[in-house]
Amino acid sequence: MCSPTRVRTNVWPMAITSVALPHRTSLSARIGAYVALTKPRIIELLLITTLPTMIVAQRGLPPVRLMLATLLGGALAAGGANAINMYIDRDIDKLMQRTSKRPLVTGAMAPTSALIFAIALEAIAFVELWAWVNLLSGVLAVSATLFYVFVYTLWLKRTSSQNIVIGGAAGAVPVLVGWAAVTNSLSWTPVVMFAIIFFWTPPHFWALAVKYKDDYQAANVPMLPAVATFKRTARQILVYSVILVGVSLLLAAVGRLGAIYVVSASVLGVMFVALAIRLLMRATPKAAMQLFSYSITYLTLLFVLMAVDIFTKH
Repeated sequence: MCSPTRVRTNVWPMAITSVALPHRTSLSARIGAYVALTKPRIIELLLITTLPTMIVAQRGLPPVRLMLATLLGGALAAGGANAINMYIDRDIDKLMQRTSKRPLVTGAMAPTSALIFAIALEAIAFVELWAWVNLLSGVLAVSATLFYVFVYTLWLKRTSSQNIVIGGAAGAVPVLVGWAAVTNSLSWTPVVMFAIIFFWTPPHFWALAVKYKDDYQAANVPMLPAVATFKRTARQILVYSVILVGVSLLLAAVGRLGAIYVVSASVLGVMFVALAIRLLMRATPKAAMQLFSYSITYLTLLFVLMAVDIFTKH
């Protein structure tokens, strides 16, 4: 793996003030803008990993109230973190085609309103998890937000080509939240689950970033595909893909999962590595997007099959 690359940049999150001013909008449009701030599609993926983790921790189906309370708190915390990310990144979002329609770029709402909304979500998430789940889950959820905001968004994203490797750890914390919700503790099993998402994130995100490397270059964000050759990016994707498959199989032993999970994880992993190898051989944006699309399916099925494995035993 390559070491972080330091990149000078004069683009700072608070230095740009020439963002479009908010204008009058309908109530439905304003609600839509607030929802967009939370990045719902990302929240959905986080929750897909949280629920199976709770099932593995319970070795069966946890109480419905506990599942709903945990998923609600996790969604609020993730939504708040995403909204803060949009508030900070509004200067570079307007420079990238992929993010040019975000509400703080179009002027659908004022930045101050977005920040207040984001902080409110985090506060509600912490209180809700503390009151209805347990204190450990609330602390973990808020710590993920703090890491995402201060380590990834404010520091690494604009300074290192390894930004998503380290900063992406925030996206792996929901499995810790799910485990803590059931057991009020942590162990090696959720740590390995955390590692699965940690090693999944770079190939997933870099594959997407290949398509939008011009955007990142325009905004002076050193995402790996924007500062490295296609071949180097593809090699890094392959390295992390191989490690990912190894960690996914390690979970079978640590988490006491059976044949259903082992066979499924092996097949899914072989397909993941095969797509990474094809990307290295073909080096095309189309191959990168195929890997990106599959990576979402891979993570979803991997965690769902953890739950299926548990249900077949209990």
